[in-house]
Amino acid sequence: MTPQFSGVLLCLCFPLITKAQQDATHHHDSIPHAQLENIIVIAQQHLSNKKTKVLSSLDGYLENNNAVNMIKRGAYAWEPLLNGMATERSVITIDGMRIFGACTDKMDPVTSYVEITNLSKADIHSGQSGAANGATVAGSIDLVRKIPGFSDRGFNGSVFTGLETSNMQKIASTSLQYASGRFYTDVDFTYRDANNYKAGGGEEILYSQFTKYNISGIAGIKMNEHQQLSASVIYDNATDVGYPALPMDVSLARAFIGSAAYQYHHVSPFIENWETKFYYNTVTHIMDDSKRPEVPIRMDMPGWAKTGGFYSKLSGAEGKHNWLANLSGYYNTSLAEMTMFSNNPAEKDMFMLTWPDVHSFYSGIFIEDNIAINNNWSTVFTLGAGINNNTVKDEQGLESLKIFYPQMQKSNTRLLNNISAKVNYRKQQWMLGAGIGYGERAPAVSEAYGYYLFNSFDRFDYIGNPEMKKERSLELNTVSSFTSKKFSIKAQADLFRISGYIIGKPNPGFSPMTIGANGVKVYEQLSQAMIFNASLSATCQLTKAFLLSGKTVYRAGRSGALRLPLIQPLSYGTTLQYQLKQFTAEASMEGALDQTRYSAAFGETPAKAYTVFNISASQQLNLHNHKLTIKAGIENLLDKYYSTFADWNRIPRMGRNIFINVIYGF
Repeated sequence: MTPQFSGVLLCLCFPLITKAQQDATHHHDSIPHAQLENIIVIAQQHLSNKKTKVLSSLDGYLENNNAVNMIKRGAYAWEPLLNGMATERSVITIDGMRIFGACTDKMDPVTSYVEITNLSKADIHSGQSGAANGATVAGSIDLVRKIPGFSDRGFNGSVFTGLETSNMQKIASTSLQYASGRFYTDVDFTYRDANNYKAGGGEEILYSQFTKYNISGIAGIKMNEHQQLSASVIYDNATDVGYPALPMDVSLARAFIGSAAYQYHHVSPFIENWETKFYYNTVTHIMDDSKRPEVPIRMDMPGWAKTGGFYSKLSGAEGKHNWLANLSGYYNTSLAEMTMFSNNPAEKDMFMLTWPDVHSFYSGIFIEDNIAINNNWSTVFTLGAGINNNTVKDEQGLESLKIFYPQMQKSNTRLLNNISAKVNYRKQQWMLGAGIGYGERAPAVSEAYGYYLFNSFDRFDYIGNPEMKKERSLELNTVSSFTSKKFSIKAQADLFRISGYIIGKPNPGFSPMTIGANGVKVYEQLSQAMIFNASLSATCQLTKAFLLSGKTVYRAGRSGALRLPLIQPLSYGTTLQYQLKQFTAEASMEGALDQTRYSAAFGETPAKAYTVFNISASQQLNLHNHKLTIKAGIENLLDKYYSTFADWNRIPRMGRNIFINVIYGF
């Protein structure tokens, strides 16, 4: 590892030839830099922001963050990886609400059920600083809804429309708000329809089409100067979604997400805010291969997930202490099944439960204390504990798993703990910070109870293991930054040592169920695994009109001699932006080195180095009291044919894509 890390340090020495996200990602804490937190601004985009393509999907916003990678199985519903770890190791919420996908193949991450018109920002916490909403190893992503708030603005809104040429994606959206001193409401609607996209050189990527619409509403009423009630709902519906990297597509992905909340400000001199929310959501996901011309055997794979939960947060300040306490809990049911239709009419169809109606209960408490020791030093401590219970409710599914685990129990309860500490030093333009954390998580539903889940990446059927112990993580993190009027630079690194690392390992004693599968893998636990992340970002205000920014990101992951899968190679990028009054233009470059440290044991193949160039421009026009903004650009300007480490089965990325966004605000 030493030569690799020395190479990383060398690459991190030229930040100005790399791309940063300082424009769209800011650091915010009640005590400055108390936590490793990033905020990705989504709503109310300003022309000075580099996210010129405002009608990008949420996936496009998230992958700009140094800590996030997006695993792509097509053009829709990318899976977010936080700190180089799969979604089982992170907590992804919408306004603090736990939501679980209903797909055994991770084709419906939580991020796929919201639209950018719903959201104001994405809060990203690394490691145990993200344990407020549940047990985690990698950290958390909280998608925060857009709220008009109480004001005298009255009625206003925006109309959006967009077109992208690579897949002829048509986008139509509207956002309407009303706010008064005692009432507010916000209603959003977004529609997207896309054909197959074209890779570099004009190759059509079949089964990459999708159609979806999203409706979101939120309303609040002020009971008095200190108390308010609010309610929200999201309905998201996607149909005819193609996944070129997978053997099956999706005929329906649907979610209903509802909540009601009570908020009380200035409860006492010690308690500044008390918020309690109750929520409920349902997710339906149906995989089928009916539009594939040739398959060994026809299959239908529907899945359902239902979650009800709550949280109650108290926050306040006393002297040098800013504190937060959160009591939360949820109850989830996950059920998925598979039917194989025989090609021979004389033979019976095959049916199995791939998730045997698993009921999961979690309840936990999390406490955080930010302490301002003096003008230069601050610390933050977190402490949490939770109870996690899984119960298999379907007797047929239970008996199927008992074929492999005769002694397995119907129910399993685990106590999950987390603790962290961080110290920060700030003087004038410099900030230094270092921290340590410990956290635990329970196996996810697929890891513990999955039954013959086919992974098209390594072409193995996977079987869960309900007898696994909890996964434990010890993390070290450090951050350093320098900020001046015209220049800023930030370096950040973290190291995770994970004991009982859960991963699938081949079991030659079992026969695969899927035709053409290489074998069967059973989830087991490695004694330990190490994941290292490092990033360096910088911005430089060259002149009043020109801003240069850049970033470099590196990750490494191993368990002894075994390389962990889906670990990002050294990646880089740079952006040069020009702004004059209400006109903005930018040119950017992004790329990665060869992925030489791939995991052949898990089906990975090398990914070649690539560099992609993009250009864009934006102009805002004032029409009386209204604003018209036109944004246009070209992605992958040179029409390069390439794949990244994050592209499932190395499906190629989009080729040259011309886009135009038009936003009319009134």
